[in-house]
Amino acid sequence: MVDSKDIIVEAKDEVEVGDVLDQMGELGLTKLLVRKPLAADPRLHGITTIGVSGTDILIADAEKEGGPATAAIIEITTSKDVERAVRAGERGHAFVIVSCRNWVIIPLENLVAEFSRRGKRLYAMLEDGQEVDVLFTVLEKGVDGVVVPASMLPRTKERLRSIAEKSPLGLSKARVIRVTDAGLGERACVDTTSTLNVGEGMLVGSMSSFFFLVHSETIPTEYIPTRQFRVNAGAIHSYILGGDDRTRYLSELNSGDRVQVVDCKGNRRVVTVGRVKIERRPLVMVVAKAGEGEEGSVMLQKAETVRLVKPDSTPVAVTGIKEGDDLLVHLAARKGRHFGGSVDEFILER
Repeated sequence: MVDSKDIIVEAKDEVEVGDVLDQMGELGLTKLLVRKPLAADPRLHGITTIGVSGTDILIADAEKEGGPATAAIIEITTSKDVERAVRAGERGHAFVIVSCRNWVIIPLENLVAEFSRRGKRLYAMLEDGQEVDVLFTVLEKGVDGVVVPASMLPRTKERLRSIAEKSPLGLSKARVIRVTDAGLGERACVDTTSTLNVGEGMLVGSMSSFFFLVHSETIPTEYIPTRQFRVNAGAIHSYILGGDDRTRYLSELNSGDRVQVVDCKGNRRVVTVGRVKIERRPLVMVVAKAGEGEEGSVMLQKAETVRLVKPDSTPVAVTGIKEGDDLLVHLAARKGRHFGGSVDEFILER
């Protein structure tokens, strides 16, 4: 998971600062590191600056005592440097930034364990060839923050956007107005590489602005064991919300893709698809109306183990849903979609 993670952008000099501010604004990023003296600049209003002088947080000597307005930077090349970083973390700095150019995973695992045990904050520089997700998930907990060089922003922009947007998704109540059999069709089970929890599922729907919360197969029955990694997500034409907030068709998901898992309060996390199973099964269509009359539908396998979620967080099997029932849905802005991204254009889906 990458909840409550921090992202700092590093600029080489004041020229690069000017170039990067617009990109930071687009991504909602508000922390900037510059290792050269930084003059007062009205463009930096609302930005927390980190640097050697004239900044909100000063880069200090890692060997000396610090405080809540200082940070230390240490390059990790040997095990001795790991020990130095741990000692720096005990000296009162707001956080310690480490740069791992050679070995990455093992030093970071040791550092994450030590800093977590002491309740200190550890940041890591994103180096060439490294991925943001690796740094944020080392030893499962990951580092507390990542420093991204301005030159690497373009290739990491979409991932950084999804990390920076931490707020839960809004879920609404929709009333079922019709439940009908939809005949045979291909449905997709999305098997993830994560253990899903009771109350979690995926947002799926036939319209790109109206998603139903389809519950994971985490509820035991006497006839079939749970599949705690799976969501029986629905007919292959359906939209699903991807890890980058773009929609994907269930039919186009592949191993290694990322999708969002959402709980009944709208809290979300990104998981990796391990496998997609597409099989022909009997389908049922559920149509519901929400808000000011907005209508949406979802087609799901007609089976007792396939469940939607009620507003009180209770999972309900599609075989037991009837007209007048209330369900949890996510209403997105009604926009067109171009390769999964939203576009301001006229669209009518029905």
